[in-house]
Amino acid sequence: MIRILILAALMFCTATIAAAADDLYRAQTVVTGQGEANRVIGFAACLEDVLIKVSGAVKLAGDPRLAAYQSRAGDFVKAHSYHDQMSGTPIRDEQGTRDRPYDLIVDFDENKIDGLLGTLGAKPWRSHRPRVAVFAEMEQGARKYMVTADAGQSAVAPREALLGAARKRGISIVLPDDAAVAKSGIDGAELTKLPSSTLASLAAGQGGEIALVGRLKWDDQDLGWATEWQMEWQGRPHRWQLRGVTFDEAFRRAIGGAAQILSGNGDPG
Repeated sequence: MIRILILAALMFCTATIAAAADDLYRAQTVVTGQGEANRVIGFAACLEDVLIKVSGAVKLAGDPRLAAYQSRAGDFVKAHSYHDQMSGTPIRDEQGTRDRPYDLIVDFDENKIDGLLGTLGAKPWRSHRPRVAVFAEMEQGARKYMVTADAGQSAVAPREALLGAARKRGISIVLPDDAAVAKSGIDGAELTKLPSSTLASLAAGQGGEIALVGRLKWDDQDLGWATEWQMEWQGRPHRWQLRGVTFDEAFRRAIGGAAQILSGNGDPG
């Protein structure tokens, strides 16, 4: 109990990833160059992302009904811009210009997106989006660690993947502080066994409104991560699992699953 109290009092940084309301209708993807052909492909990818982000309905991912709208995704776009991922690196030749990677940032028309969601039998998630305190432990061989807000160099990639997943789905999250996790001595296995009331207290201790607990274990046979996630919402426990996925995909599915539950769109598939 002492370790739990230490965790609740100290473990979280004040930094959060928050979804501003005006960002909900914005999505971004990586494209090669600024040519029209790749821009059209980027618009299509962003359209699916923004529909999910606005509604919380991750079940729309890969929905065959979207294809007809993605083919004219530009009709739903209000504005777009590019960010050069190689900014500061000289452009050496014309071929290099075409092959240069860019972040394509797309702002969609709110009314058109809301209307399309209605056509698809979904609706905008306009109610309050709870801030999620994420406790995620990763295990690979003898190495076991929590994903933290101030992770060392060797654990930066999982943290950035988790924060990126939160931005993609329009969810505000907070992550634990590295030093406090070490001081508490608590691990993912213990967290999964804590009662929901204790997890709620841990989340509330740092400004979170709900706890999402996950464990990722590397599986040599699957050449991917075996993951399990749990969250309690409105008195009902939710659990879901994935196998053989990258940690990027594991975190996307974890945050997406939380969004689907919190938005009232059902359990993760």
